[in-house]
Amino acid sequence: MSENKVFAVILAAGQGTRMKSSLPKVLHKIAGRPMVCHLLSTVDVLNVQKAVVVIGPGMEQVADAVAPHHVVVQKKQQGTGDAVKAARHELTGQTGSVLVLYGDTPLIRRETLEEMIRLRESGNSVVVLGFEPDDPGRYGRLIVDENGLQEIVEFKDATEQQKAVRLCNSGVMCIDAEKLMGWLDQLSNDNAAGEYYLTDIVAFARKEGCSVQVVTGTQEELSGANSRSDLAAIEKIVQKQLRQKFLDQGVTMTDPDTVYFSYDTVLGKDITIEPSVVFELGCYVEDHVEIKAFCHFEGAYIHAGAKVGPFARLRPGAKIGAQCHIGDFVEIKNSTIENGAKVNHLSYIGDARIGEKTNIGAGTITCNYDGFFKSKTDIGAGAFIGSDTVIVAPCTIEDGAMTAAGSVITKNVPANALSVARPKQMILEQRAEKFREQKKILKENLQNKG
Repeated sequence: MSENKVFAVILAAGQGTRMKSSLPKVLHKIAGRPMVCHLLSTVDVLNVQKAVVVIGPGMEQVADAVAPHHVVVQKKQQGTGDAVKAARHELTGQTGSVLVLYGDTPLIRRETLEEMIRLRESGNSVVVLGFEPDDPGRYGRLIVDENGLQEIVEFKDATEQQKAVRLCNSGVMCIDAEKLMGWLDQLSNDNAAGEYYLTDIVAFARKEGCSVQVVTGTQEELSGANSRSDLAAIEKIVQKQLRQKFLDQGVTMTDPDTVYFSYDTVLGKDITIEPSVVFELGCYVEDHVEIKAFCHFEGAYIHAGAKVGPFARLRPGAKIGAQCHIGDFVEIKNSTIENGAKVNHLSYIGDARIGEKTNIGAGTITCNYDGFFKSKTDIGAGAFIGSDTVIVAPCTIEDGAMTAAGSVITKNVPANALSVARPKQMILEQRAEKFREQKKILKENLQNKG
């Protein structure tokens, strides 16, 4: 997007005490991805020369999550200026623009950052991102005139006239890389909080006669996550965006507000999704798939024309072939259901292959785990598995074979054979009547003793 060099510094050292969590704040997930990684994905699209993430001591989890991006440690958390100072050795000697961003503000748009960079490169030394929230509250105010941004006034220091200004400071900046190095040296912590404020560089720039401008973003994209309530609000925004994206590309949702996606969900066209469906990470759905209500998918691939649900659960490694039917209360894990096969009712299929056009009867389960090892079940094409069949893996049922209802299959079944593995039915005449008489007498005796 820019022929000039662009660098990014992402401030992510906050512990997020209001989250009341042992997990660092920026690792809390939005649509299945840590919020700092949402921001980095936007930064990556800008083709920056280097993105540097500033973390606090002991935040190795964050370092692992943002890899392979550069990480520096802010040893003492003494304000935003001190955080950028921690990254200065990664920027020394560089020319171009430095974006300063916040790891807990994951929704900032690419277009907004591009506008900031464009404005910076057009002769402005500092560009500050402002916004107009519904409630300006205690945000710092941006005081602007025809010459650009004059100053950033903290709420506690603002006059009544300045408090009436609705343009607020987001903290996001785009700064001339060379000038930033000198301004960092001028920062002082001679204030009530004893912190180094990056916003002080606006005054430095003005004192030197440099141009400082403002880009205005939206309240939504500058939503920050400082609490669990904030996190839930951002999740709601992202889900709304994902739903709209899929609706626009040709997906039908009968009740969109009840369908939840992950950031990496991939959907084709002419898919119908009924209410209360959840897509966790790693789901891919091809065209013309029908998904009934109350399904839950994770790490699943559904081929074109399949019908799934209601109340189906597809776990990681589930591969559903074209034109397959997966019905109510069916769970499939690490298994391939080949084209045209049906698993319609109350079944568990794990670590298995189900061949083309095979029918799995109601209540069928594959016993794939013996407490120590997983074993595979292989069922060929055109087979018919009777209701309430238990298949003890490892086991192979070849093409065209059948199992009788209620069977426990422990041995391989040859092609086109019928396997019956259940006790022979016995009929004891009048035994039911005698059973009832015995139980009635026993019950009366117990009541009399009571």
